[in-house]
Amino acid sequence: MTYSLVARDPTTGQLGVAVQSHWFSVGSVVPWARSGVGAVATQAMADPSYGPLALELLAAGRSAPQALPGLVVADPDAAIRQVGVVDAAGRVATHTGSSCIAEAGHVSGDGWTAQANMMAEAGVPEAMGDAFEGSSEAPFPERLLLALEAAEEAGGDVRGRQSAAVLVVAGQPSGRPWADRVVDVRVDDHPDPLGEVRRLVSLSLAYARANEAEQLLADDPSRALAEYEAAVAVAGRSGNPELGFWAGVALAGAGHLEEAGQALAGPLSLHPGWRALLQRLPAAGLLPDDPGLMATLLGEGRPR
Repeated sequence: MTYSLVARDPTTGQLGVAVQSHWFSVGSVVPWARSGVGAVATQAMADPSYGPLALELLAAGRSAPQALPGLVVADPDAAIRQVGVVDAAGRVATHTGSSCIAEAGHVSGDGWTAQANMMAEAGVPEAMGDAFEGSSEAPFPERLLLALEAAEEAGGDVRGRQSAAVLVVAGQPSGRPWADRVVDVRVDDHPDPLGEVRRLVSLSLAYARANEAEQLLADDPSRALAEYEAAVAVAGRSGNPELGFWAGVALAGAGHLEEAGQALAGPLSLHPGWRALLQRLPAAGLLPDDPGLMATLLGEGRPR
């Protein structure tokens, strides 16, 4: 009932899973990944325990080809399972049970494995692999999205579409697992889950870019401004004013009043709540307690 691609990016070491299914909330079941360890997709008549168990085996030093067979042998229902595993070194292992519903199968390549079941016609895993390998110059999350879109073009799930997810973790762990998630987006129920998951991946990366810009602001303001501008533009195309608002706050705090006013103008014009929120920030220590500055940011005065 699902098609997925599990992969390692050879340039960054990032590990990821992209998946789509005509099943509610596929992202809560199929994709698993841990920075510096590996990534797993568990599907068909899925047993979610394959995800954490495989990751534990990889973390203990086993390769993907060593870890997966033991899990399959121990599973009395292995004939109805489909699993793909990629470890941090890019070694892969895949299992498609003999009783998975047709069309079902998998293909693997250098650092990736694609698997699908209950497809409209054969060739979906091959299409995913071709799309992934043929986009080697693109950023890793984009390559995963292209693989999903290729699967749909090749026929996709025989029942249609419902949910999708993309999970990407950093190549090297930081010691803070929450910070190692480069992309973690899910579409649980949507008439166009692939279009929506692409939008959410783009928005997720824009938020990450804005966070990076905030870190750069003190030491490299020119680069920070460029990063903010790019992030806000992406968020704006998604109809999301949040990044524009907080970019304006950060820029104002750093003394870039003209740029701050430009970033804040859009959000402040959309909803009175943004104006109210801005006026609460000095009390929270997020802006100087300066009435003149506040008037400027609200568009009621000129930068001084």
